[in-house]
Amino acid sequence: MNHSSWISRTIAGIPEETPPRRFAPSLPTRRRVTAALLVNILLATSLAFGLDAADRAFPPPLERAGDISTEVLDADGQLLRAFATPDGRWRLRTTAKDVDPQFVRMLIAYEDQRFWQHRGVDPIALARAAIQLATNGRIVSGASTLSMQVARLIEPREGRSLTAKVQQLVRALQIERRLGKDQVLDLYLTLAPYGGNLEGVRSASLAYFGKEPRRLTVAQSALLVALPQLPERRRPDRNLTLAEAARSRVLHRMAVERIVGEGEAERAAMAPIPSQRLRLPAHAAHLAEAAQRLRPDIRSHQTTLRRSVQQGLETVAKDAARKLGPKISVAMIMADIRTGEIVGEVGSADYFDASRSGWIDMTSNNRSPGSTLKPFIYGLAFEDGLVSQETIIEDRPADFFGYRPRNFDMSYQGDVSIRQALQLSLNVPAVRLLDAVGPTRLMVRFRRAQVRPVLPPNEAPGLAIGLGGVGITLKDLVQLYAGLANRGRPVKLGEGIQGQPSALEGEPLLEPVAAWHVADILAGVLPPVGAGQRGIAYKTGTSYGYRDAWSVGFDGTHVLGVWVGRPDNGAVPGLTGYGSAAPILFEGFAKSGVVVTPLPQAPAGAVRITQAQLPISQRRFSINASGLIASTREPAPQIIYPPEGARIELGAATGGEIMPLALKLQGGRAPFRWLANGRPLPETSRRRISQWVPDGGGYSTLTVIDSVGRAASVRIFVD
Repeated sequence: MNHSSWISRTIAGIPEETPPRRFAPSLPTRRRVTAALLVNILLATSLAFGLDAADRAFPPPLERAGDISTEVLDADGQLLRAFATPDGRWRLRTTAKDVDPQFVRMLIAYEDQRFWQHRGVDPIALARAAIQLATNGRIVSGASTLSMQVARLIEPREGRSLTAKVQQLVRALQIERRLGKDQVLDLYLTLAPYGGNLEGVRSASLAYFGKEPRRLTVAQSALLVALPQLPERRRPDRNLTLAEAARSRVLHRMAVERIVGEGEAERAAMAPIPSQRLRLPAHAAHLAEAAQRLRPDIRSHQTTLRRSVQQGLETVAKDAARKLGPKISVAMIMADIRTGEIVGEVGSADYFDASRSGWIDMTSNNRSPGSTLKPFIYGLAFEDGLVSQETIIEDRPADFFGYRPRNFDMSYQGDVSIRQALQLSLNVPAVRLLDAVGPTRLMVRFRRAQVRPVLPPNEAPGLAIGLGGVGITLKDLVQLYAGLANRGRPVKLGEGIQGQPSALEGEPLLEPVAAWHVADILAGVLPPVGAGQRGIAYKTGTSYGYRDAWSVGFDGTHVLGVWVGRPDNGAVPGLTGYGSAAPILFEGFAKSGVVVTPLPQAPAGAVRITQAQLPISQRRFSINASGLIASTREPAPQIIYPPEGARIELGAATGGEIMPLALKLQGGRAPFRWLANGRPLPETSRRRISQWVPDGGGYSTLTVIDSVGRAASVRIFVD
């Protein structure tokens, strides 16, 4: 080994892994070595006071410090996924605030005890290293500072000549003048090599310990201090013995022992060392890819996801797909019904599974929703006063101008209540109601929630949309159900990365009373086999040909949607919403970690009425495929006062006694039953004039039903 090499290794602070053969140089040789080192010390000291010209002429290449991995974070700043740098490195931005303070103290004690005192180069350490080299004939201790190591990391040099080391000294002085101690330390924590393509303390902590470095044990901190000196030789996943020896060397350094305590150092030396490298977090793959694609210039993307929820949903989706069979994928979205924030999004069962086309994001693909749109049909029927929960409706074969819907199991139940019809997801009753409220009107309500299902080319809305005859994405379906769960007030889901979630102003998706009736019915649907009752209102759906299975459910805070099927639209015999998707829904709620909250209380005017208490006209739904069953001598009822959209002052705004409101109608066959916000007024009347005293101010819906079941409604605002 020549003198120049000794000098280079001494300045760089790289002692031998094992002591070299002792070499005793002659006195003149020692003098030359010592003199050369003293020259370097004097040069570095003089440069510290005259760097302005050199700094302007040869600025340090700090731009490499900005070449870091792109990170995708959850709402709390936790890492969801990182992307390697263009040169294939895992280089996560790290600051001293991101790591355990004990680790920082151990690092400085071991690598650079006078870090906070010197100006980038430590003359005392250089002099000590020179004297030890001259007197011992070998490298005993190094003289490299953390600032010098940062200089080497941002401007790597292949050679270890004396000239290269002097340049490193100059760079260290420049860097400290420009950045200061805190930023220099942050750069070291970000750029320090840890073997393979790992750079920085965060990358190493995640790869070797599976956790962020905010809380490290003494043993873990010592290993992370030791590895950057010889990262390839000391990699614990390849050279466990050398890694253990290096960690022990750190723990038994006197300066380190003073920090951790002698007894603690001994205990840490006995702790096991990780023998394999772990994968860095790779959650929310589709959303992370979209974030990087939309804003490639940003290195840190904040999302609305919550990592605990995301991890739970991904685990459920992967396990479920494996049980369901090959080529089947699972997509899931969980959102906050009040804010519209997406807290969990799974685009496929496994992004890296090519056999399931895992790269396809099935949350944004249009598929047939099966029966999942039925609740909104029933909601319109409740809103119009056509039915109550205990109204009887026929489930028998019917012909709607050539359209003959059949139930999923090809059987019919006969007379059933509205509540039973929705809970059993019967097709004929749903089409009867859709025929009454109108397919176009249903599509208008979807547009209020900014959801536009895709119709077949050149087709107008028809009765088939109630049974899945449209295309809709999982995200849009969850957005519809978020509005239903939010008392009928629609919300716009965010995109997790760019689009802002928000409450939608304007007309409601459904009136609060109608939305409550639907949610109350769905909350009574039996859970799938093996799932416990969790207070979740939910609906399932199966598309034609067993291609798509759906389940959407909600509690008082969150809504979760599940899609199951093949991304290539292939049929899966036996695939059903209740048998395949619903178990995933309940498992998703359980594994997501969210606390299931009760459904909202019934709003004013919402009440579940027994069939005996219903007006005669509401005891049986009297509209079929042939139209209204009513006498042709009287026209349908029409409310002439108050008019639609009227704003009426009745004293509600002043807090005093509210005056009664006169109700007037034309047409229809007596007796008449009036409903306010879905709740029947005390008595039926044969007169076309009646009165109503509101419970309070705000929007209200008034409905009148005649004896043959024809209805009319208006929406007003009471001051």
